[in-house]
Amino acid sequence: MRKEQDYYFKKAKKDNYPARSVYKLEEAQSKYRFLKKKQRVLDLGCHPGSWALYSASIVGAKGVVVGVDLQATDIPTQKDHAEIHWLCYDVFGDDLIPELRKKWPGFHVLLSDMAPRTTGSQFSDHQHSLRLVRRTLEIAAMMLHERGSWYCKVFQGEDFPDFLQECKPCFETVKVIKPQSSRRESREVFVLGRGFNARVARELQKTV
Repeated sequence: MRKEQDYYFKKAKKDNYPARSVYKLEEAQSKYRFLKKKQRVLDLGCHPGSWALYSASIVGAKGVVVGVDLQATDIPTQKDHAEIHWLCYDVFGDDLIPELRKKWPGFHVLLSDMAPRTTGSQFSDHQHSLRLVRRTLEIAAMMLHERGSWYCKVFQGEDFPDFLQECKPCFETVKVIKPQSSRRESREVFVLGRGFNARVARELQKTV
């Protein structure tokens, strides 16, 4: 396992990414191709910036990537890549959505690699993770375009099957992905929703 982790750590340094987590996105993109040229991408919990940098390389110079995190992030955009806007906000804050709406009409893809600070309690960590990923669905209901894509991390646990059932009405397809670059002992998985139904998502948010 150590050898495997060293491989991805060294690969990230070689590829000029600040964290090995980039390969958890790259693997899904290689298979499902949900990131496309000229898209607008919202990356929640973006620090230290690997997912935003990778997304910018895919959507290209005519695309836009917006990275949001509690920690300030500021990495220069590379030539021929999308411009990246680094925002320092709390995803639960009331000021985030108005700020996004002032500048962008919406996004074609919503990404989240957010995770709670682990406590050692699997149940507690699972519940905190679900709170984060449910917040990404709330933001999707407000900011994700019709038929858009949503790719988010969540910790598995006893309430994970129910959470998947919550997601399914909002998308044409929902897949659970365990990237090879994830640590084998980790309970993290990624959920990919495609073909977003904004109307259904907004109606479901009203009942929560």
